[in-house]
Amino acid sequence: MKLLLDTHIFLWFISGSPQLSATFRDTIQNPNNDVYLSVVSLWECIIKYQLGKLLLPESPEIYLPKQRERHQIDSLAVDEASVVQLINLPSLHRDPFDRLLICQALQQTRHF
Repeated sequence: MKLLLDTHIFLWFISGSPQLSATFRDTIQNPNNDVYLSVVSLWECIIKYQLGKLLLPESPEIYLPKQRERHQIDSLAVDEASVVQLINLPSLHRDPFDRLLICQALQQTRHF
């Protein structure tokens, strides 16, 4: 299975938060799954960190890639094919980060 983690899911996972269910934790840790974190999530975290809305033990540009690698989560870059998916996405949700994550997930399902 291929998983693209939402920003909060990634943060809960790396912090061991009880808000992340054991089922999700096990799914992320399953070596048979390909797990990805979008650079969009890193972008979102940096903005929230700068606004004082996200506390981290280290600066996000150091801490988040280190945690991603520690947990063997692959990075997913933003590409043009994903961005153009925005035109077809209904306006049900206005968070620009989540919208782009949805588009990346849609594009990846077409790509694989």
